Amino acid sequence: MLALQTLYYEDLRPGLSETLTKTVSSSDVIGFAEVSGDRNPIHLSEHFAARTPFRTRIAHGLYTASLISAVLGTRLPGPGAIYLSQTLNFRAPVRIGDEVTVTVTVSELMEKGNRARLDCRCAVGDTVVLEGEAVVKVPSRAEQEEGDPRG
Repeated sequence: MLALQTLYYEDLRPGLSETLTKTVSSSDVIGFAEVSGDRNPIHLSEHFAARTPFRTRIAHGLYTASLISAVLGTRLPGPGAIYLSQTLNFRAPVRIGDEVTVTVTVSELMEKGNRARLDCRCAVGDTVVLEGEAVVKVPSRAEQEEGDPRG
């Protein structure tokens, strides 16, 4: 996965982005079902999924969204960031074996409260499968110097 990178509010600027690419495995989907409790057979049973419009198993939408969280928590802005909100618009399914590319881009900085608005996009090839917007609170260098714990 991604190596940890800590960015402070002062390090951010609109247009700054980070990307993560992950191939979705069957074990990822099974593990997510175990952790979340969502055992919908469209995610777990090839037999069931074959009778759906998708014709095969698909990953949980929130599994794909969790890849956004991985970027926020490890790279942009990284350890110490606090998730405040997230919108999610699911555009297309993610299938087992798909390579998902997650891109998070700073779209706005809000000085009050050291908040950042981030555009979030997940794609499989040229197909956008999920898009949305996150708002996070980002620690400042001054907070760090005051002993604010990070991580």
